[in-house]
Amino acid sequence: QVQLVESGGGLVQPGGSLRLSCAASGNIFSINSMGWYRQAPGRERELVATITITSSTNYADSVKGRFTISRDNAKNTVYLQMNSLRPEDTAVYYCNAYLYDSNWNYMSYWGKGTLVTVSS
Repeated sequence: QVQLVESGGGLVQPGGSLRLSCAASGNIFSINSMGWYRQAPGRERELVATITITSSTNYADSVKGRFTISRDNAKNTVYLQMNSLRPEDTAVYYCNAYLYDSNWNYMSYWGKGTLVTVSS
């Protein structure tokens, strides 16, 4: 059994910052890519940022220059530093990981999400 647990969401004013964390635990052999996605009310889930095991990163155009994704492989944890937040960043943020479990099954896992609200 593998679990992804996000933390760090909350209410922040426009222009503010938040740092999200996502820790993977359970029967994990190795984690390939990890990433953050978000879903705003009435909209489809969209990619925010991804990071590979070699720390190659990819960002949505809407967050480039404002968000930074990083990971700690020793802790099976991925982070998302969000700066210069805007009201349109308001969404539930989901963590994703592609990993091999202890039985060598390669699967995608999702966290349950953490709500980020940007409002004055």
